[in-house]
Amino acid sequence: MPHQRSTEQFDLNDVLCQNKFCESLTIREVNTFLEFTEAVSYKKGDVIANIGEIGDALFFVIEGVTGLFHENQGKEVEIGELEAGELMGSMSFFDGKPRSARIRAMSADTKLLRISKTMYNRLRVEHPYISVLLLEQAIMSLDHLFRGVSIDIASFNQYMYGGLMR
Repeated sequence: MPHQRSTEQFDLNDVLCQNKFCESLTIREVNTFLEFTEAVSYKKGDVIANIGEIGDALFFVIEGVTGLFHENQGKEVEIGELEAGELMGSMSFFDGKPRSARIRAMSADTKLLRISKTMYNRLRVEHPYISVLLLEQAIMSLDHLFRGVSIDIASFNQYMYGGLMR
């Protein structure tokens, strides 16, 4: 279960300003973005988002590590990790389909910045430039994840078949 904290308890502005998402934003725009978000905290092992849920929020990892897990014959299999500065939860958030992976806190005190679907829709109307940058961040995060999986699959094929693919 998430523990909500006010954004003043840790300096989100400083964290976001070090993130690629904010490279093109002014300090005022970063503060505007923060008005549309909430800071949440999870303990190690807490489920942040579960398989089968429809994504109602996007999350920036502010501090700590989160793991992405898939279920295989009733067992959880880790398929990736996300660290500070990375965006997660975007696939289901944007396509409206059930989540295919579980997101779990991997650190003792994982801090996230959460933007709900409602607040994103408001941001899109009231501050389209910021929402476009957020969308670009989501694309880069998905690309990062896809490339990691592609490398893993290629390595597995090399191991299994010695590079002899037809």
